[in-house]
Amino acid sequence: MDLKTLSRHYHIPIRNPIFKPHCTSHLLSSSKNLRPSSSRISANLRISPATYSGRRSRLITCCISPSQGILSEDPEIANENVEKITSDSPFAQPEETPEETEVAVSPERQEFAGDRSIWDQILEIVKFSGPATGLWICGPLMSLIDTAVIGQGSSLELAALGPGTVLCDNMSYVFMFLSIATSNMVATSLAKRDKKEVQHQISILLFVGLTCGILMFFFMRFLGAWALTAFAGPKNVHIVPAANKYVQIRALAWPAVLVGWVAQSASLGMKDSWGPLKALAVASTVNIIGHVILCSYLGYGIAGAAWATMVSQVISAYMMIQALNDKGYNAFAITAPSPSELTQIIILAAPVFLTISSKVAFYSLIIYFATSMGTVTVAAHQVLIQLYSMCVVWGEPLSQTAQSFMPELMYGANRSLAKARMLLKSLVIIGAFLGLILGTIGTSIPLLFPGIFTSDPKVIQQMHKVLIPFFVALCVTPCTHSFEGTLLAGRDLKFISLTMTGCFGLGSLLLLLVSSRGYGLPGCWCALVGFQWARFILALRRLISPDGVLFSDDLTRFSNYNMGKLKAA
Repeated sequence: MDLKTLSRHYHIPIRNPIFKPHCTSHLLSSSKNLRPSSSRISANLRISPATYSGRRSRLITCCISPSQGILSEDPEIANENVEKITSDSPFAQPEETPEETEVAVSPERQEFAGDRSIWDQILEIVKFSGPATGLWICGPLMSLIDTAVIGQGSSLELAALGPGTVLCDNMSYVFMFLSIATSNMVATSLAKRDKKEVQHQISILLFVGLTCGILMFFFMRFLGAWALTAFAGPKNVHIVPAANKYVQIRALAWPAVLVGWVAQSASLGMKDSWGPLKALAVASTVNIIGHVILCSYLGYGIAGAAWATMVSQVISAYMMIQALNDKGYNAFAITAPSPSELTQIIILAAPVFLTISSKVAFYSLIIYFATSMGTVTVAAHQVLIQLYSMCVVWGEPLSQTAQSFMPELMYGANRSLAKARMLLKSLVIIGAFLGLILGTIGTSIPLLFPGIFTSDPKVIQQMHKVLIPFFVALCVTPCTHSFEGTLLAGRDLKFISLTMTGCFGLGSLLLLLVSSRGYGLPGCWCALVGFQWARFILALRRLISPDGVLFSDDLTRFSNYNMGKLKAA
């Protein structure tokens, strides 16, 4: 569009700075559409940017020699031409960016759209949390497959899975702090768009994961039988050899399991849930095929189940690493953290470690009391606790969604606690419906199809006694995960660790009471109901409190984020 020539009613002083030769060709090409007020342009062309205050914050004015006029423009088309001249001008100042700006902002990294309707938000949450569900299902699914296959052959080996899975599965959840620390640190580095820092964070966390995995392998190798004997008690020493066989085989996968968790959490921190899901789908398929061949056809029993699960976990870890490599990071680069970096990980992970340890310890304590009640009782409890674990993990993606999207709304440059509260409302709606669905399906399976797990009528009778507390404990869990995920996103770690520790202490006393009074397995599950609902009520009260992370204007007391750096990023 041509610029029209108008005469100014005021005089702008013209200054002719030294013109850089390399800009000449660009300026001449940019001035083809300009219509000069004089028929000739002086050979000593001088062009300079000038700014003046007006309705716009910045205006580029092209100036020529005093013998020429001033190129101006029609006010009606000023905005359009100013934008074009500004962008085309070689004097336009580029935006300042950090030296390490190498990570592009993908659509998944955009802020959560808190101004949409509840239905649109629910759809947006499902798009992220749906694939993430498979990540949480994989571990309990493998143990549930172990339970179903072993239960068809031997009630003794089915009972041995109780203490065996405590050491192999419940102990692995103690290291969930690695997962949360990885997601948190990677997400923070991505907020600064620093690819080198993201790579470094992944490398040091892989080192920590590998080190913990090797230590756990040696622990199981040399102290596994002792731990199983202490856990099972003198009345159940006959199940220790079978349980130890299972544990020793599963222990071979410990390094791969923890390294795979770090790689998976790094992908989730990048808001990618599809890559890890593909890896776990392949691993689950391998696990099922291995169980069918080794247990059903070759008759290896509990050892065959352990081998099938171990191999599938190694395959899963390798594919997780490959998924991370496909994003442009080297997941095989492992770096030992410096003392300051290790301190940072400990400060972030210690409260999370205490929280998860309390939860795992309570579940393990239930298995301990159930084990002391005899082989039939522990076999029934093994079926129910594995089915419960399988259902519970469907709520974990809601926690992961809160941890992935809430920090932007709480601490980002466009901070909006109203949007954060709206996001939590959507999560709670999903959690309420999900809890009712999971409770109904989870209760119906042992009620209507107990033969899937065992044909022993005594074991089935024990299972049917606890279906009501099973349902009540399960239906509240997804909402609890939404609340606790929000607290983790707001880094209210002190509160969540103290409350979880308190729930563990009171729950343990309740377990001791019902066990000593002879209430049996139903009493243990009633204690689990109290534990779950106490977590729900305490987290809800904290979030709706005026001093909570969703209402307080001073979030620095909850978080150790560097607010200035995040806003600059």
